[in-house]
This record gives sequence, C-alpha cells and structure tokens, in this order.
Amino acid sequence: MADYQNLFTQVQAVTHPHSGVAIDPRDMRERTKNPFLWHLAGRLGNAQIGPLYLGWVGLASAICFMIAFTIVGWNMLVQVNYDPIQFVRQLFWLSLDPPPPEYGLKLAPLKQGGWWNIAGFFLTVSILLWWVRVYRRARALNLGTHVAWAFAAAIWLYLVLGFFRPVLMGSWSEGVPFGIFSHLDWTAAFSIRYGNLFYNPFHMLSIVFLYGSALLFAMHGATILAVTRYGGDREVEQIVDRGSASERAALFWRWTMGFNATMESVHRWAWWFAVLCPLTGGIGILLTGTVVDNWYLWGIKHGLVPPYPDMWGSPTVDPSVTQGAK
Repeated sequence: MADYQNLFTQVQAVTHPHSGVAIDPRDMRERTKNPFLWHLAGRLGNAQIGPLYLGWVGLASAICFMIAFTIVGWNMLVQVNYDPIQFVRQLFWLSLDPPPPEYGLKLAPLKQGGWWNIAGFFLTVSILLWWVRVYRRARALNLGTHVAWAFAAAIWLYLVLGFFRPVLMGSWSEGVPFGIFSHLDWTAAFSIRYGNLFYNPFHMLSIVFLYGSALLFAMHGATILAVTRYGGDREVEQIVDRGSASERAALFWRWTMGFNATMESVHRWAWWFAVLCPLTGGIGILLTGTVVDNWYLWGIKHGLVPPYPDMWGSPTVDPSVTQGAK
C-alpha cells in the first residue's frame, strides 16, 4: 500500500475484452468487432482497444476532415516546392492564408485564398458532424449530453474566429490562417490592431476560466492520485464508505481551505470553468472590431485603465491618436 504512489498506472486488470452494454441492434451493426487488449495502452489507462463506433455521421466527418487536412497540407507542400525535407524543417512557418480584403465575402481564386475557403468549409462541416456524433452516442448510451455541450463551447470560439466575425466585418480576410506560427502572429497583430486585448473584459474572464480550469483539474487530479492507495480512483463506491479515500480527501481540503467539494461538485466546477473559457473568449473576439475599435481607449473611457502617466512635466500622448497614425 505505502509503495503505491505513482504518476502512471502500474496495475492492469486483464480479462476477456468486453463489447459493451446492449444498445439498439441497429447501432450494434455499426460498431467494430473483436476488441482486444494492448499492454502499452494499459500503462496509461484501460488496456482494451475497441469496439469503435463510427457510423455514417462519423464516416462523413472523417472524410471531410481528411479533405480539409489534405488541402492545407498540399498547399504547404507546394510552398516548399514539394521538398519533404524542407516541409518538415519549415512546417512551423508554413501557412494557408485567407483571401485579401478586396475579395470581401466572395469565393476568391484558389491561389488568392480560395483554398482557405474550401479547407475552412470542409473543416467546419467535419467539426459539426462530429458534434452530432458525440451527441447521438451519448443519447444512445442513455448518458447526459455534457460532453457534447462542452464541445459546442469550443466550436463557438472556432466559428467566431473563422465565420461569425469575418461575416460581420464583411471580409474573409479577417479569418485566422491555417498554420502554426501564422496563427500566433495573427493573434499578436489582432491584439495590437485593436488596442491590446488585455483591456477586453471578456478576454479577462476567459483567462480567469483558463487558469481556473487548470487549477481545478490539477487539484482534483492530485487529490485522486494521492488517495489511490485507498481506492480513490473508484469514486462512486467510495462515496458511501466511511474512513475511505473519499472521506480522507474531503478532510484534507477542509483542513486546507476550510471546505471541500463533493465527488460530483468538483466535476461541475471544472466543467463550468472549462466551458466558460471559450464562451467568454468568443464573445470578446466577436465584439472586437464590430463594436469596439480600441480596447485601451474603451478602458480609459469606462474607468477600467488609467491614462498614460505624465512624464518629465509633459503629458504622454497615445501614439494611436497622433496625426498620421493608421
């Protein structure tokens, strides 16, 4: 018992693979057969691989994703003249960019951003179909649909960045490029262009929920790992036992913070913090450029931030409002 202090799973339950609970016979036909055990997978979690349910919605989602992935990848490969070595070396710098502003919301020529439109269309269809799959699988197993709605929060932010905001701004050029460093550059330029997103209150909320999610998940994960020697990973059974891992975990947090979450409430806290991160972030992005043109000046107007301090006896002028600034 005392030696069972680990950051990975050492003990594996090995038995005959289980195909899962009985569900609608029509769904059974669309699940893969013959699940198997894989020892390496058991080092990280459950060793059983399968059965996998794909279905027609999942298949359509996978096909659309592969089309989008291929379009982006092929455009990047063209940029290095089909050289696989340079493709690997420059992958972080390669990018498929949206059309320039002059095309507005029209479908641009392929080499002028049209490929970005097509890839974005198939990627969006893929994500939306995958959401439908997640929702339907939860309903088929008589589960709550919490995972689907958490996924919808992330989809909201994705659609704000690549669809809702560009449509409101009247140009696909406002969209985010497909690329690693290019999308980071877009984020930095976006913040500078609109007076620093740090003064966007919804951005502030998004960061609170981002850090809060990390903290809550770390606290909960550390607590369960700390009481695995008492069977803390079997949370449902532990709730009704006295002197158990659950009770020790609760006592620890009451000693530490003065109160403790329950085995259910800690997951509700974590779910809400995680979901509110992209929800509030999406609202902040959607308001930028459509309602607020400069978050710094907006913050001064509403008493959120102080103006630039007077230095050497003369006031410091905001460079964005000086003559000739663009």
